[in-house]
Amino acid sequence: MTYPAFDTSGIADAVEISNGPVTCSECGCRLQHSAVNGIEGWFHFAPMGGRDARGDRVSCVDAPHNAKGRALVAAAA
Repeated sequence: MTYPAFDTSGIADAVEISNGPVTCSECGCRLQHSAVNGIEGWFHFAPMGGRDARGDRVSCVDAPHNAKGRALVAAAA
């Protein structure tokens, strides 16, 4: 028995992931959605100031991120 061939072109462009975890594209840490100082986005939520969840110092730790995990504003290191 053979499986039918499906046209899968354009599926990746049409799918918008709206739920699930958002991770930082730089360090891979999970981000938490919140609004800080009137700026809404996804932020690192580690309790250690200036460091990500693993304790590493990354340049985007204090910057808001978009839904794809990319920092919107480069933070000063």
